[in-house]
Amino acid sequence: MTRTGGDHYVYVLECADGTFYTGYTTDPERRVREHDTGEGAKYTRGRTPVELRHVERFESRSAAMSREYEVKQLSRGEKERLVEDTDAGATGETW
Repeated sequence: MTRTGGDHYVYVLECADGTFYTGYTTDPERRVREHDTGEGAKYTRGRTPVELRHVERFESRSAAMSREYEVKQLSRGEKERLVEDTDAGATGETW
């Protein structure tokens, strides 16, 4: 993965129990590893392994944090469509 400084990401994980977790990071790969080892959010502990299902990149922290809030407000069905669109290559970003 090639990253430039200043990149900010919103990501959606699917936990082992089928639930979704949305977060913000500057390094998605590191953050997924942290979640998998129990060093991530309290929510994902005990719900491992997690799978990265969606990533969006932003130039500013504030834009990423705003988007994180928006995604967290989505219904379960809307989040399912978001990750399905990512799986189909319609949205998100391959990094």
